[in-house]
Amino acid sequence: MERKNNIVLVHGAWADGSCWSKVISLLQRQEFNVSAVQLPLTSLDDDMTATRNLLASQKGPTVLVGHSYGGVVITNAASSAPNVTALVYIAAFGLDEGESLESLAKQGPTPAGAAQIRPDDHGFLWINPAGFPQAFAADVDPIEARVMAVTQRPLSIRSFAAKSGPPAWKHIPSWYLVSQNDQMIPPQAEEFMAKRMRATIHSIAASHASMVSHPNEVAEMIVQAAESTATK
Repeated sequence: MERKNNIVLVHGAWADGSCWSKVISLLQRQEFNVSAVQLPLTSLDDDMTATRNLLASQKGPTVLVGHSYGGVVITNAASSAPNVTALVYIAAFGLDEGESLESLAKQGPTPAGAAQIRPDDHGFLWINPAGFPQAFAADVDPIEARVMAVTQRPLSIRSFAAKSGPPAWKHIPSWYLVSQNDQMIPPQAEEFMAKRMRATIHSIAASHASMVSHPNEVAEMIVQAAESTATK
């Protein structure tokens, strides 16, 4: 009999594990063992530790999924996790060694959503709540998007500037879902990163928050990755 994979979901900046709620329900219906990391977002090292701890508790093959900044986390965390059989990037950063979010931000066009990012006095970056729905979740139900804005969790500047280590996507099969209407990461940058990692690529007409607005498509890609790497 085919064994169902474990699936570990990693959120990005300005979100938490609950952003995966719709995707989780869809995956659980197919009897996958699903877990979601709650990142502290205080540093890349802290976030990798949280992810590796959850990965270590999984028994058997595991598909590791990251959204946005969560892509940086899975790229690094999976390098020392032998049970990870596939990586899935959902509008996520697939950095190469030595790159950072800060260095990528200096290359190419600035996404429209970047104008809504605000630093605070404590070393963290926030999205202006008034601009959050349009910048982050333009195709999400407006009421839900406003709730996401209020409950957002900030990203530390340390995380923004942290340099990525050797990327796990160089030796682990990868999938990438491009959000064509993304205002936080330029879609052309997503396509560049996806092609560089030689990922299996799909695109959807979605905002940055595609796991909220298009959970079926996101779940389908995760299932594709799981089935492609399933053990018998």
